[in-house]
Amino acid sequence: MNPAKRREIYERLRAANPKPTTELEYTTPFELLVAVILSAQATDKSVNAVTRKLFPVARTPRAIADLGVEELAGYIRTIGLWQAKAKNIIATASAIADEHAGEVPRNREGLEALPGVGRKTANVVLNTIFGEPTIAVDTHIFRVANRTRIAVGETPRAVEDALVRFTPGEFAHDAHHWLILHGRYVCKALRPECWRCVINDLCEWPPRRKVMAAKSAHAKKMEKAS
Repeated sequence: MNPAKRREIYERLRAANPKPTTELEYTTPFELLVAVILSAQATDKSVNAVTRKLFPVARTPRAIADLGVEELAGYIRTIGLWQAKAKNIIATASAIADEHAGEVPRNREGLEALPGVGRKTANVVLNTIFGEPTIAVDTHIFRVANRTRIAVGETPRAVEDALVRFTPGEFAHDAHHWLILHGRYVCKALRPECWRCVINDLCEWPPRRKVMAAKSAHAKKMEKAS
């Protein structure tokens, strides 16, 4: 994809959503960190349902650590991988309380040293809380980047590196949120809604034409039926 087309894609995404942000609910950096750890292989909606019950009871590193694994597990059992997540969150809460004076580390090294915090989780926190131009490549971003050809790669890290390299600076901070929301609500895995995509004519995914044609044929059929 050439730079001009890539820029136009970001300009349209920005015009459609000037101030994108995460759909996870939080009020402090630590709450977001917990929510992001919980969000692995889970929807933001399911995570929000859990944290709405958890955070009123315990929302600081020390308070979460004091719950212990068993009690915390009682709040998050509806989330996938809840057993491992409960252990990691308790360990991370304890580390932040004891080793970081209750403050979430502001750098990648400090974040990734925490239990259950990998590169993707660190990228979300660095971007959303600390304003860093990082891009956390989840399944949505991986799909959108490869389909559109805005950044092609065989692994999440390869796509991340390509996005960081090719995304113009003025879009770097918000690119993560634009792409993930586009993948979540428009460029879906099984049924992409190309007919309402604001970057349809810029996308380099060949099957999009078939999707558009099928939608048009369906619309004509429904019109005749009415």
